[in-house]
Amino acid sequence: MISEPELDGAWESARPAEVAQEEAAPARRPVRPWQWVVASAVATSALWVGGLYASGGPPAAEPEVRYAVTDDLCRQFGAPALGRAAGGFTDATSNETGRHPAMDWASCSYEGDGPDGISLMVLVELHKKTDPGPEFALGSYYERILGADAAWEEMPGLGEQALVRSSEAGESLELRVRDGGAVFSFEVMSFGRSEEQPGPAGDGAPTPDQDALTAAAVEDARALMAALRKR
Repeated sequence: MISEPELDGAWESARPAEVAQEEAAPARRPVRPWQWVVASAVATSALWVGGLYASGGPPAAEPEVRYAVTDDLCRQFGAPALGRAAGGFTDATSNETGRHPAMDWASCSYEGDGPDGISLMVLVELHKKTDPGPEFALGSYYERILGADAAWEEMPGLGEQALVRSSEAGESLELRVRDGGAVFSFEVMSFGRSEEQPGPAGDGAPTPDQDALTAAAVEDARALMAALRKR
């Protein structure tokens, strides 16, 4: 039986001399896996430091969240000022709520029974990881895809930043307030007098006064922020 060394020798003698000499040269020391890890860490650190200098400082800290919400926002908040403007809300329904490491949210829908047919949607978002400030004026995803016929206007003295806008026809009003990582959104819709409501045919209810609605929305925003603020 031929042993392995004999096989190796036979094979070496059967190959061209230059090939055997070339392969007989000392092999380069293989790179250990941990060396790649160290090299990668050094490169990553260099890139991080370069990005740090380019951006002027470390990544922004998480926003301060000064509020908390429960799953039943309607129980916490009754929107009294807008309720008076709507002639009273006959129904309040808590909608989708959620808890996530990045954001908590809760919402409530209110339906009025007054002649103006006013309804209200309130949404509270508590951003816990990223500052909502840079994108605040862009509104929600649905606002961006549906568009709007009016630009946002600043509303001073409410949270860190507050914006308000109303439609040209006066049938809608939106108020958004940002305070730290919290964003409070109010959307008021007026549908006018329906055919089933009492009144002469064709006698539509007048468009609600926008200044009065804005004042009511601001009052309710203050009340909501006070109700949800952490003690």
